[in-house]
Amino acid sequence: MGLRPGIFDHLGWAVAVTASPGHEVVDRRRIDLVGPGLPKAPVHHPGQGLGLSDVEELVARVRASAARVTSASLGELAAALPGPVESVHLRALPAGFPTDIAVLLRAPYEARADAIMYRQVLARAAEARGWQVRFYDAKTIEAEARVLLGRHADEVLRGPRERLGPPWTRDHCTALAATILAL
Repeated sequence: MGLRPGIFDHLGWAVAVTASPGHEVVDRRRIDLVGPGLPKAPVHHPGQGLGLSDVEELVARVRASAARVTSASLGELAAALPGPVESVHLRALPAGFPTDIAVLLRAPYEARADAIMYRQVLARAAEARGWQVRFYDAKTIEAEARVLLGRHADEVLRGPRERLGPPWTRDHCTALAATILAL
């Protein structure tokens, strides 16, 4: 079995933790998801007060940058790993989330539209590399991993902080937990 990066995305960047089949962390890093000079949240923040065509153009520029930068970030990650990637684990995409910019500018969508865009871009970039894409629920994944790991849960999920040192945040733990359910 190959390596499994778990990714916890944010606006314009993400935490990536790659685990071996034995749950050992072989890499952890922050990856960029969009280029400099562009807004990280083109729908939620800059989109407010702009006309629809301006927002559409801005979102298209940010999405194109995100596609390039995310692909490069995943390429750098893959090149640094000691083996091939089998699957990548991303926070879940909501079913039926709208794509029309006019709809995305309205509540409740505008608050989540940018985060969903980054996850969609991550999924496409991973698929383009031939990686299986699996999704997880960030609210429940750690508890689910703990059930599978049993008495070894703290050693696997919290141990990397002691072995690797900081940073080892909740995002890192969540990303690692997502890789465990791949088995």
